[in-house]
Amino acid sequence: MTSADGGRGTGRRGVLRAGAAALLLGAAGCAGGAGKPVASASSGTRQTPTGTSGETPPPTPTASPLPQPPLWRPGPSEVQPDVKRRAVELVAALGAWPPGGQGAEAARARVAALGLPPALADRAGPLAPAVSEASLEVIDAQYGGILADSASVLVVCRQWTRGSDGSIAEGGTTVDVRLSRAEPRWTVTGLNPGDPGPAAATPSPWVAQVLAQPRIELPPEAAADLRSGSVHDSVLQAMLRLAGPYTLSVSVVRTGHPLDVFGTTRPSDHPRGRAFDVWRIDGRAVVDPATPRPLVESFMRDAAAAGSYNVGGPVAIPGVGNQFFTDDTHHDHVHIGFTA
Repeated sequence: MTSADGGRGTGRRGVLRAGAAALLLGAAGCAGGAGKPVASASSGTRQTPTGTSGETPPPTPTASPLPQPPLWRPGPSEVQPDVKRRAVELVAALGAWPPGGQGAEAARARVAALGLPPALADRAGPLAPAVSEASLEVIDAQYGGILADSASVLVVCRQWTRGSDGSIAEGGTTVDVRLSRAEPRWTVTGLNPGDPGPAAATPSPWVAQVLAQPRIELPPEAAADLRSGSVHDSVLQAMLRLAGPYTLSVSVVRTGHPLDVFGTTRPSDHPRGRAFDVWRIDGRAVVDPATPRPLVESFMRDAAAAGSYNVGGPVAIPGVGNQFFTDDTHHDHVHIGFTA
């Protein structure tokens, strides 16, 4: 006996099978809504419903993610590693948050999670703009001063923020974080974000030369210091002279530095625009014990030859009077100061 569908177009069994297949296809179509497939989470677009004309509007593009650099960590040769680690943790908590994490209350909660006084968030200033999302890179953390029971850490930052239109803006500041010794960890007693002020209408012509010199690396706040017109020409000319034989990475110029030499009442040259600090020479961190000491010593001598009356760093150099000096504060950078 011949099968009902063998050798024929469709029999009763063929009709039943075709109907079952149609039902399965219809169920699959319902899963996508109106017969359209659902875009996967990794597709980078959002599925939008069809309009009255039956045409599908173009997909909404996904916003570019903010940069997410790794958190800066102190190296093994630091005098007090936890002092810097503590300062960096606080600044990162104040200057970076996920979408929707903005606002004073959220910032206080992030600070409290570190075991630090939540009220510190009220001093965040430019670290906490009114945006929905922010990320932060700590370029360097150097000492503004380190004593037995107190310290100043200058946290040099670059920050990215998300605008209301989804755009990304880049900026940054330098924060003077004050700490005191406590158990089990040092605690933060205050912070002072820098504020360079607006750019000058007619800055010194040396400013443009420094900003255009690729062998001088300036963090956002240091560049803003130069544009403000408040940095002496002696500093700018010394930077350019040192950029001949070296590539120098500047950490701090004017703002973000303590007003007085830490632990004293003696005014610092930095706030008066008469000094700058260098944390890296030819790509080698000053604090890194693998950085050749002759390189650091040569740089310090050349800084003095460029007109500096007060050069501090990790190397003890014999000199006339107190032109060269070294201490724990300057084991991680070279300070270059001028009388005018």
